[in-house]
Amino acid sequence: MTSSRIAGRSFHFLGIGGAGMSVIAELLLARGAKVSGSDMRASEITERLASLGADIYCGHDARNLPDGDATLVISSAITPSNPELCEAQRRGWEILHRSQALALAASNQDFVAVAGAHGKTTTSAMIAVALEKSGKNPSWAIGSSIAGYGSGGHSGTGHIFVAEADESDGSFLNYRPRVAIVTNIENDHLDHYESAQALDDIFEKFAHTVCDDGALIVCADDERARRLGEAMARQGRRVVSYGRGEAIEGASRHIRIDEEAMTAGHPSGRLSCDKESVHINLSRIVGAHNLLNAAGAWAVGLELGIDGETMARALEHFSGTGRRFEWRGEAGGVRLIDDYAHHPTEVRATILAAREQADTVRVLFQPHLYSRTRDFAEDFARALDLADDVIVTGVYGAREEPMDGIDGHLIVDHMSGSARFIADRIEAAHALARSAHSGDLLLTMGAGDVSELGSLILEDCSHGS
Repeated sequence: MTSSRIAGRSFHFLGIGGAGMSVIAELLLARGAKVSGSDMRASEITERLASLGADIYCGHDARNLPDGDATLVISSAITPSNPELCEAQRRGWEILHRSQALALAASNQDFVAVAGAHGKTTTSAMIAVALEKSGKNPSWAIGSSIAGYGSGGHSGTGHIFVAEADESDGSFLNYRPRVAIVTNIENDHLDHYESAQALDDIFEKFAHTVCDDGALIVCADDERARRLGEAMARQGRRVVSYGRGEAIEGASRHIRIDEEAMTAGHPSGRLSCDKESVHINLSRIVGAHNLLNAAGAWAVGLELGIDGETMARALEHFSGTGRRFEWRGEAGGVRLIDDYAHHPTEVRATILAAREQADTVRVLFQPHLYSRTRDFAEDFARALDLADDVIVTGVYGAREEPMDGIDGHLIVDHMSGSARFIADRIEAAHALARSAHSGDLLLTMGAGDVSELGSLILEDCSHGS
């Protein structure tokens, strides 16, 4: 679907290789825009965008900006001193946050927004795949590549647009969804939000962005999401709940999960709503938490008028997304999985899923952000203690400067199981491989560059070192 508001326009992205930025760039390219952008280094993502027609630059320099008038797209990670931002401001260009650019790409379509502390990438990808398999040909913008599709972005010919809605900086308030999901609300991004109440308040504002004739779908098993749904229902909003427990008070409908089973880590169960009841078998992904994600996705299908049986069968095609329990290979009888988990709840869910796959689970965990490590060190320790052997490496600071006394050792200090702190990630990778034995399952976890260590670990394992 090509929008007359986009075709022929020029957009320049700062940090175009990022997961969120790249999918928006791809969508704008597909809608006939001219796209350029810069990033600190080349990657498979930037190479893909170049192959699609984008002009890509390594490093940030004012000379990277295209001639003539253009719109600059930035994320919250871009600093005011960035030379390209400064030059765009000097030229008087329009400057959009990435969420505003995404809203522009999705204009005139039925927007499905998936928000929450955890599960939004998987749930939004599930919805996108199921709608595509149901013949709706949706567009989507997912912050990770979808297995079998090669990208997290797709421009379809249908009228539905599915996207993650990122709460980290409040930018998800820029959307106007017809259907919105809140998978859960949990303390995170406390470097941006000063309190748990501030986080609850921003989710309530997000709930109010849903169209008057739309629906808010909330997970009834999550206490804070449940409270949000109840508050919205009291205000006369259409609310749908889902989960293993009871419906929230005032919900228009409730999707109930029961008859759960696990087969080698693959979840199955029954989803029931009103007079509809379907069995679903997620044989291509692992983890009990994914049945909950599937229930939320199924609820979206019902709201969009898709038959429950059709939606369930379509969801069974879902094979996962990049860096969500992603298979990286096997060497010397040792299997390696990579996962984006960077919050204690996510770490716990990933390790529990791994324990369904192997008797011995060894973890290399890279904390993401000094503030998150400081705030959740004990919670990380409890989650990581579920593994048999753990190496914690140095913090991936991303946008933050180092904090005195805050590093991966803070987590290890709280652990009761077998755990070591090895600051250097390369040394940590070698140490993980040295500790491994045939039959073990290894996990690399974190939102930083720990994912790049897979080939090194497998190489070591292949030599039994």
